[in-house]
Amino acid sequence: MKSSRLVSILLLLQTRGRLTAAQLADELEVSVRTVYRDVEALGAAGVPVYGDAGHAGGYRLLDGYRTRLTGLTAAEAETLFLAGVPGPAAELGLGGVLAAAQLKVRAALPAELRAHADRISDRFHLDAPGWYADSDRTPYLPAVADAVWNHRVLHVTYRRWREPTDVERRLEPYGLVLKAGRWYVVAGPGPRTYRVDQILDLTSAGTDFTRPSGFDLAAYWTAYQREFHGRLHRDRAVVRLAPGVTLTGPAGEAVRANGRPDPDGWTRATVPVESMDHAHGEFLRLGAGIEVLEPAELRTRIARTAAQLVERYGNPAAPGGD
Repeated sequence: MKSSRLVSILLLLQTRGRLTAAQLADELEVSVRTVYRDVEALGAAGVPVYGDAGHAGGYRLLDGYRTRLTGLTAAEAETLFLAGVPGPAAELGLGGVLAAAQLKVRAALPAELRAHADRISDRFHLDAPGWYADSDRTPYLPAVADAVWNHRVLHVTYRRWREPTDVERRLEPYGLVLKAGRWYVVAGPGPRTYRVDQILDLTSAGTDFTRPSGFDLAAYWTAYQREFHGRLHRDRAVVRLAPGVTLTGPAGEAVRANGRPDPDGWTRATVPVESMDHAHGEFLRLGAGIEVLEPAELRTRIARTAAQLVERYGNPAAPGGD
């Protein structure tokens, strides 16, 4: 909608300063001609936006001009307060900053949108970690976050899963990621990924580093997860699933991508598995809702376990009965 686009142009100029028509068009995914018309509409509405010609030109707002956040829709205001998760902010040492920022935003909202934001805070609470996951102790998280903000080199003692377990590392922290309640730091050289709760000791080197230009933390994390799952799920199994039975994770994705129906209504698919041990336990949980066709090793192992269960539970007499 044009009205929301005008607000977006206004806020972009307010937060980023001078921008060319081409930059605004790329940001808003519209044509340059549309940007020209929108800027004219802003000027006609009394917004002091000016255009400078030349190589270093572009659009800018009159120095000192600010707008209140009256352009927020109800949904945007609700999402803003829903996104402010207090737990992770507190872990980063930013709990007070988050509270102050939300207070300022709330004060700038019109009464109707303020009511929407308050309703979100009252009715939704985000708790990211799973029920059975112990909270990881991350005493060095604020120090890592500070190094991320200020481009500070860190020397850490880090515990990894293979020998030698405790190693010394020099880190150039590019960013932090919170995944399923666990903090990870992405750091150079490399870059590589480290669990913050596995940092045993940390000191600042007292020197700065230059973050690689163009480094995209979100893009790196997406690629890292894809590579991680590729390394983790190197084995394959051919299975049949009863109607209504589903798999999760990469196996579930594989079923959706290449599963084909058999005449009896079951679904046949080749799925990735982490290991034969892991697949044995995961597939047994589905009971009679799954049949493993390949590999023969896994099929035989599950059949052997099923036979043991029949032997153990096949006698209907309860232990110790008459």
